[in-house]
Amino acid sequence: MMADPTPPVRLTPEEQKRRRQRSLALALALGVFCILLFAVTLAKLGPGVLQRPM
Repeated sequence: MMADPTPPVRLTPEEQKRRRQRSLALALALGVFCILLFAVTLAKLGPGVLQRPM
């Protein structure tokens, strides 16, 4: 196998900070989206879904 000839990318502290902020924003957006889907699902199923026998 051939080794990858490109050296690893070094990020500046500012780039690292921006990448972390972007990652946190994406994680927050994904979490909000999941909660929204859960809420819409419960709303469509109706209030009786929690009162059924298991």
